[in-house]
Amino acid sequence: MIVEAARVIVGAARGALRSLVPSERIPYNRRVRAPLHLAAVALVLGLCACSGASRQLTGSVYRDAEASYRIGPLPGSWQRLTVEDQNDLAWRSEALASVVQVNATCDPASDIPLPTLTNHLLMGFTEREITTEELVAMDGREALRTRVVARLDGVPRELLLYVMKKDDCVYDLALVGPPGASFERALLEFEPFVAGFSTDVGTRGAR
Repeated sequence: MIVEAARVIVGAARGALRSLVPSERIPYNRRVRAPLHLAAVALVLGLCACSGASRQLTGSVYRDAEASYRIGPLPGSWQRLTVEDQNDLAWRSEALASVVQVNATCDPASDIPLPTLTNHLLMGFTEREITTEELVAMDGREALRTRVVARLDGVPRELLLYVMKKDDCVYDLALVGPPGASFERALLEFEPFVAGFSTDVGTRGAR
């Protein structure tokens, strides 16, 4: 289901990641039982800047019907993007030609290993080469941190992925951009965003 839906989007959005210019509204059903096809996420983000009424980001705390969590800071140069029925949160840096996204998917019946969850995120990317892969501490659990160089529709891309399981939910945080100096700069801005991630959001009024 994930692969077929993602193929439709990728086929309809060829070249969108190169421009990263919002232009039209493309609804897409995110509520599946595995992590999103990250290539499709990146392509859709390039086409659409929409809003989701059922989602709320208040200060640094995100809530929807499925999950709630706190995120770390990003510099003001990152433009917030929200795609209807797609990922939870995403930002784009025009200066760095990069995208940051975070998503949660919850299913009490699911128990998929972290490497498999990470591979789901990489569907659609070709010529993949994992440069680093390690377990790191994140929000009181182990997360798989994976750095990858690959191609998307023939275009070189570098990715840094964090995937964590906690309390029946899978959380994935990703940075995608062109390899080289701009990715290294984006990485310096992405790591504090990840470091601030927490599922402990307190009461509904917490910020």
